[in-house]
Amino acid sequence: MTERVVLAYSGGLDTSVGIGWIADATGAEVIAVAVDVGQGGEDLEVIRRRALDCGAVEAYVADARDEFATEYCMPALQANALYMDRYPLVSALSRPVIVKHLVRAARQFGATTVAHGCTGKGNDQVRFEVGITSLAPDLRCLAPVRDLALTRDKAIEYANRKALPIETTKHNPFSIDQNVWGRAIETGFLEDIWNGPTKDVYTYTDDPTFPPVADEVTITFEQGVPVAIDGVPVTPLQAIQEMNRRAGAQGVGRIDIVEDRLVGIKSREVYEAPGAMALIAAHQELENVTVEREQARFKRGVEQRWTELVYDGMWFSPLKRSLDTFVADTQRYVSGEVRMVLHGGRATVTGRRSEASLYDFNLATYDTGDTFDQSHAKGFIEIYGLTAKLSAARDVRFGNGVDLGSGALPAAEATADA
Repeated sequence: MTERVVLAYSGGLDTSVGIGWIADATGAEVIAVAVDVGQGGEDLEVIRRRALDCGAVEAYVADARDEFATEYCMPALQANALYMDRYPLVSALSRPVIVKHLVRAARQFGATTVAHGCTGKGNDQVRFEVGITSLAPDLRCLAPVRDLALTRDKAIEYANRKALPIETTKHNPFSIDQNVWGRAIETGFLEDIWNGPTKDVYTYTDDPTFPPVADEVTITFEQGVPVAIDGVPVTPLQAIQEMNRRAGAQGVGRIDIVEDRLVGIKSREVYEAPGAMALIAAHQELENVTVEREQARFKRGVEQRWTELVYDGMWFSPLKRSLDTFVADTQRYVSGEVRMVLHGGRATVTGRRSEASLYDFNLATYDTGDTFDQSHAKGFIEIYGLTAKLSAARDVRFGNGVDLGSGALPAAEATADA
């Protein structure tokens, strides 16, 4: 039986050429797999037909938008996932859902190898291959660009020679990856980190310099997941799409960062993630109201490690799975409403309320009705500071007290002392 290779297929030049390139180099039959995670562009049926026209023996296509939003974006939202405190894992989140469908197709069509279009210097090769072998250790991985020397000029020449139904003359200076959670832009003149992004870089967001009238929005959450916007029920996918539209119109979610890649190099990346950034800001503020202090403090460390694991391609790892359990438990009471104003590139929280709130007005107020017993404070401070006080006394006893400086006292203090 002829060996089969499953190829992650986007419908573009490199993966279209990759179908024949892999077949010529390995003698294997190629099954193209296209997964819609909200990247827009062409219809899945058009992509399926093109894959077959380019030589694929089978074409597997999947509308995974709801799956991606619910099973991947929502856990990231609950974890407030921001790599280097800024990047909401736009590309990293989409890879495991694509991997899942690649492995499913490999099993369905009896393939022994899974191929992808990544280069040898990026993060995605790791995300694809570690993900694939985590789900199916018996499958082999192949990267035509990295392993079979499929360069862009060779791809164009091959496509023209084989008369493949794919555009080969259009040149885009940027490398772009996008899905419903956001959009990633790199290469071209952006590789000079002194160059500022030009207007043509952006698609998901309007220029925040000239914003329309401020937009007020109320987001309802249940256990850390948005379930309504301005009182209208939404699915996770609809919540992201609606916030992409409204926050994007205000220029919210533009990110320009020099990022630490997994492979050890620094890379300049520009992102647009209006819906993701607005939803994360709202979710963080609702957690401030509903999550107990020590749990919240510990969760911040878990969030960072969770984010690093996902960025590094370890979505299916045992540690990530364990951290999922902790994050999910913290969301038990993260239900309520957050009001935000979207304007001029900012998503600003202006109100929050929850039946599970830990905020007690009567404890917090300084006005009449204050129920906080201030007489307890003195004893609390004495006990709280006791270990520091004892340590300081020991330091003084051994001549290691804090140096308060030897300069002359200010004139007013010297006079008072005298």
